[in-house]
Amino acid sequence: MFPLPISTYICGGLILISIVCFGYGRYEHNRYVAFKVQVESLAKVQEAKIESIEKQQKLVTKGIEDEYNAKLTAIRNYYKSTSVFNNPGSSKVPTNNATAPSATGVIASYNLLAGACAETTQQLVSLQDWIKEQVGIK
Repeated sequence: MFPLPISTYICGGLILISIVCFGYGRYEHNRYVAFKVQVESLAKVQEAKIESIEKQQKLVTKGIEDEYNAKLTAIRNYYKSTSVFNNPGSSKVPTNNATAPSATGVIASYNLLAGACAETTQQLVSLQDWIKEQVGIK
């Protein structure tokens, strides 16, 4: 019925199946290589974007930090210059005693408290500025 022996047909079929599988495997391999190249190029673009954002963040942080330090120095100088310790009429450091506080002690305490409040307020304002600047970075 068949002009060739059955083993020839089986071997031919196996060879044909092997060729088809090899071709399909090669096709999938090429698709994988293309995908890998695409992912690598996207990764390089993303790395460049991240590097740019990090540089911008460092610049913003440095700028806000310098501005904060300058304003903090100005606040400290202001409260230092208005302190009763710089007035020539006061020569005593206020003490904590049971008697009524002297005017010098009250003013010194006020200056210390006001200076601390001003420093804290400036710190919060600078932090808010820093956050606003960081949010704006894209």
